[in-house]
Amino acid sequence: MKTGLVTGAASGLGFEFSNLLAQDSFDLVLVDVDEPKLMAVKQKIQDTYQVKVYPIICDLKQPGCIDLIYEQIKDRNIDVLINNAGFGLYGFFSETAWELEESMIYMHILTMTHLTKLILKDMIKMKSGKILNVCSVAAFQPGPLMAVYYATKAYILSFSEALANEVKGTGVTVTVLCPGQTKTNFQKTTAKNSKEKLSRAGFLSPADPVKVALYGYNDMLSGYTKSVPGLINKFLVLVSRITPNRFSVPLIRKIQVQIRK
Repeated sequence: MKTGLVTGAASGLGFEFSNLLAQDSFDLVLVDVDEPKLMAVKQKIQDTYQVKVYPIICDLKQPGCIDLIYEQIKDRNIDVLINNAGFGLYGFFSETAWELEESMIYMHILTMTHLTKLILKDMIKMKSGKILNVCSVAAFQPGPLMAVYYATKAYILSFSEALANEVKGTGVTVTVLCPGQTKTNFQKTTAKNSKEKLSRAGFLSPADPVKVALYGYNDMLSGYTKSVPGLINKFLVLVSRITPNRFSVPLIRKIQVQIRK
């Protein structure tokens, strides 16, 4: 039986990825800090699909968490790794809480990189495996008022594209999923009423997490390096590639302010 590991699996895209893997008959290792929600997800998936679910309650913002996870999975072949866990923070860097930004850097960069390193080594030995790192269109330019979030996503994009090149010919593929705003719990950690403001912004309306997850999942199965769901997001990525930062960065700030008024 194949096994997939998903971080941030208790809700949002992580939950959708878990469902997709279960539909494809993967046993699951699901990681999240929210024990009640994670156990509910375990029960729901096991009631629906003929797969085994192994929950790991772990705070990916804390040192030592990856060692704890790997100790529990080191004797199991992980065929798919989906690094999904993450959160955002809105506000001027000079005013936001360092404790939250430190946790964000730790989760988005250190824990994601460490877990990938440990599992990638095993995948290369097996000569097969797929890794999906959940990123964002935010990775393609600096983002005033969410400076640390945008910067950590830029790391994930760069890291993933580099790894995808390194593993060519090994039987392992690395895909980075870069969605735009998506209807998940993410908005709750950035600003009150941001979801409603985004909905009023027309083309910036949050996307359906089911569709976003399926798009990224299929691109992962196909072995594509970069996955950008939606024509608008593809357009935004293209524009960010060709527009100098002196023009794009002030625009990003205006958008951030507008959707959170």
